[in-house]
Amino acid sequence: MAVKEIQVFRLGVETQFERLTAREKRYAHHMARAAWFGTKIILRQVSPESLAIFDFILELHRACRGDWDTLASLGISRDDIRRFQTYAATFLSNVGNYFGSGDQKFVPDVGDDVLKKFAAISPTLSKLYNELASSINAVPPFSLGYPSGTTQSTYYLGDGITEQDIAIVSRVLEQNSIFPENTRVRKNENGIDFDVLLASVQSGDVSQTFPLPDEKGHIRLVRGDHSAELERVCTELAEAIKYAANSEQKDFIHAYIESFRTGSLDTYRESQRIWVRDRAPRVENIFGFVEPYRDPHGIRSEFEALVAIADVDETRILAKLVENSTNFIRRLPWAAPENDGKGPFEKNLFEPPDFSSIHALAYCSSIIFPGINLPNYNDIRQEHGFKNVIISNRMAVESQAKQYPFIDSSEAETFMKHKFPAYYWWVVLHELLGHGTGQMMVEIEEGKYNFDIENPPINPITGKPITCWYKPGQTWTGQFADLATTVDECRAELVGAYLMDDTELLELFGFTDSSYIRAEDLTYNVYQQLGVDGLRGLANFNVDSGRWGQAHSRAHFAILKCLLLYGGGVVTVSHDKPTQSLKVRVDRFKIVTHGKPALGNMLLRLHMYRCTADVEGCRAYYEELSEVNGEYLEWRQAVLANKPPPLVFVQANTFLDGDTVVLKEYEPTIKGVIESWAEREV
Repeated sequence: MAVKEIQVFRLGVETQFERLTAREKRYAHHMARAAWFGTKIILRQVSPESLAIFDFILELHRACRGDWDTLASLGISRDDIRRFQTYAATFLSNVGNYFGSGDQKFVPDVGDDVLKKFAAISPTLSKLYNELASSINAVPPFSLGYPSGTTQSTYYLGDGITEQDIAIVSRVLEQNSIFPENTRVRKNENGIDFDVLLASVQSGDVSQTFPLPDEKGHIRLVRGDHSAELERVCTELAEAIKYAANSEQKDFIHAYIESFRTGSLDTYRESQRIWVRDRAPRVENIFGFVEPYRDPHGIRSEFEALVAIADVDETRILAKLVENSTNFIRRLPWAAPENDGKGPFEKNLFEPPDFSSIHALAYCSSIIFPGINLPNYNDIRQEHGFKNVIISNRMAVESQAKQYPFIDSSEAETFMKHKFPAYYWWVVLHELLGHGTGQMMVEIEEGKYNFDIENPPINPITGKPITCWYKPGQTWTGQFADLATTVDECRAELVGAYLMDDTELLELFGFTDSSYIRAEDLTYNVYQQLGVDGLRGLANFNVDSGRWGQAHSRAHFAILKCLLLYGGGVVTVSHDKPTQSLKVRVDRFKIVTHGKPALGNMLLRLHMYRCTADVEGCRAYYEELSEVNGEYLEWRQAVLANKPPPLVFVQANTFLDGDTVVLKEYEPTIKGVIESWAEREV
């Protein structure tokens, strides 16, 4: 699709930044520089042409000294200049030419003739144009996915690499205890051998070789993917250590550096064990190959780096919920009398996590999430804990952005008034109790289990003892593959929505029968959002491939479909075909009697599939519930017809003036987005 219009928002951070000490500012500066130096890793992970497009945009900005209007002298209309700037800002904000949310390809709203005129400005631009000319406007591919005629993935390289190839290579790596998160796979020209490219500063050597099944070829583990970028990241991380606030920060940064230099994910996992112990830091961070959303196979992760500043007052409010977490865990659908009322599928002790409200200073990622729960390694979460963060300056955008018109005009104003607080606390519950709950049933090593194998716990779905669990070396992502992230997000969304009618919980947040926004109004709004988000998710379903482009979108649609099929009319959707109008309606009086039981049943099933490694049961259930057919395909057309302009974010930069760190924020405009990236010099 061509990018014609966007919504630009600034992630403001100045107030929080100025509250830091000089030492904290210096630490934040070097961490932020390290974050931005990961940009080209992401670009390389997105598409073959993304690096050239990135360089083309910034070289064009340099060539005109930031005054794009002077390009009109080349015979380019001001409208075409604005159209390309719109594309450029969208590209930079998404860190690539596929939307971070949805993974669909977008192209400039200008022809090749305009691009050629831009390219004629300098030899550098001309060279870059030659690299991107055949691909910048090429459709297909339409979206990211397994390499095919309509989708592409630069996690998987080489002619003719197939989904079967990828599955075989992944199994061999798992059998040899090679974590896949920081790897890419390349099929060699002989058609039988594969290189697994390992992200590391160290490069050039083949560290290990493994035979494929039946001796039909080999897999070589080759270091040095993203070497130059990781070297720059490590250099800034080493500077940040000098200004760290405590030994934990020094230790996890040392581990980051060792992991990025060697490619060792064992070392990276150690960094996460240390990171969760760095509680309530003034400057928070996330670094590494973190989320596998964009890998069609669901196990390889995109690089991500976030540096943010904690808001002490906002964090204090979240602490009230953390202190009372166990009470609400006992109200989830799998709770049972044993284990202090939490049941056998919860940890014996819910370790209160570090839960912070933070404001992003540097968020280098293809998608800017409103909330994050990490680490993603379930063994570390169960043994060492986890952290939750709410990115407040990202959350604030939700109350300002244009929305899908799926709420009746008679309720639209009230919906918007209630939307932000309902969304905020829904996300809080999603992160804390959604991603923070659950006990995996695991055979730790042969003959050793984390449950009583002689008297296995009872599965509340079947009423019988569990019959499956994770075997030694098996992981959630490794077993559930492409389902892992979407099911995990769906489960977390369900936990939040399921609890959002709990009067004691809502009173803790300040919502009662007599508050300005009543508790029941907040609950009603969440069910409206379940409907709207479910419809909105259809925009990220690819009809041609039959695949979902975004884990959250698939989850939202599955929840809506659950409510439509099993919610007894608590949520309904009306579709006026001539006007392409969709309206979500919620029956307030059926929320507790019909809506909550429907959500609870779905939540219980996903939780049990996840805890017991029941991949087969999960796939059958979830694929049916997220199947898009019949009238849902017609709804999808209406969704696309009403799609609001995509969100684009402009972020600050920091600079050193002698020993003083200076923050620079930019206008929330297309020009501001491009200027901010140009001044990062990544």
